[in-house]
Amino acid sequence: MPKAKAVKHKGMPKFGKQLLEEKSEDERILQKPQTQTQKMEAIRRPEYFERIKTGISGFDRLFGKGIPKGSSVLVAGTPGTGKTIFCLQALYNAVKNGEKGLYMSFEEPEWRLRQHMHDFGWKPEIYEQKGSLMIKRFDPFDITRSIEALLTRAKKELLIDVEPVFFPPNFRPTFIILDSMSAVAAAFVGREDSYRIYIEQLFRFFEEMGATSLLITETEDPESLSLTRSGVEGFLADGIIIMRNLKITGGETTGGERVKTIEILKMRGEGFQQKIVEFNIVQGRGIVIVNV
Repeated sequence: MPKAKAVKHKGMPKFGKQLLEEKSEDERILQKPQTQTQKMEAIRRPEYFERIKTGISGFDRLFGKGIPKGSSVLVAGTPGTGKTIFCLQALYNAVKNGEKGLYMSFEEPEWRLRQHMHDFGWKPEIYEQKGSLMIKRFDPFDITRSIEALLTRAKKELLIDVEPVFFPPNFRPTFIILDSMSAVAAAFVGREDSYRIYIEQLFRFFEEMGATSLLITETEDPESLSLTRSGVEGFLADGIIIMRNLKITGGETTGGERVKTIEILKMRGEGFQQKIVEFNIVQGRGIVIVNV
């Protein structure tokens, strides 16, 4: 039997020289996806992920290459650990590098978030005027009312449409900060089933639109396996970043001090260093990792 002629596969990314005798079904999907489902199956393969850097000094070195684009990452920690600053910094750097960013605040007003950014030398107005950045405050109770109405119409079915609840018209972000999941959960008190349906649909929606998202959540105990009250967020998230404010015991005459630490607990499709590292919040710079 004559040997099949080896051909160079031009449609795949360059991971060295690859000679393939014939194209598999997976490769045809990767070259030219025809449906949304096929596109999502293509980008879920870890070797084909594009990566995104946070631009945070020292933090990106904890990854092999970066956060896979399209991932939903939970940023969990106790109050005062720097979660908002971390996310503002990552968002600003992403927008500088060509992403279209949306900061969805359910707690702080827009002017205060802009002030936080100015405190570190970041100028959000430049990118807001260009249309590549939007900082917007949302009312979590508007979400609960909309979700309950949708569930009533759908007779408690899972397939509900959350897009009209969130996104401003004519603005399709590729990098999203949600601040915070805790505020949204608080608006669903007594309606935990509705909250779970909403969260599952939200993660699915982010996945289908291909946006990278950082979702802030408050946690009383960062060592808890569930991290959140419902526990569903950590299960659905592609990645988990934990920020802590640890107390170091002092000597006989001192009361000790606190240090801030950060850790990557989980990141699907990406290698990372499994270590807890210290960081500082530096005026004019933002978060700076110590000794990585």
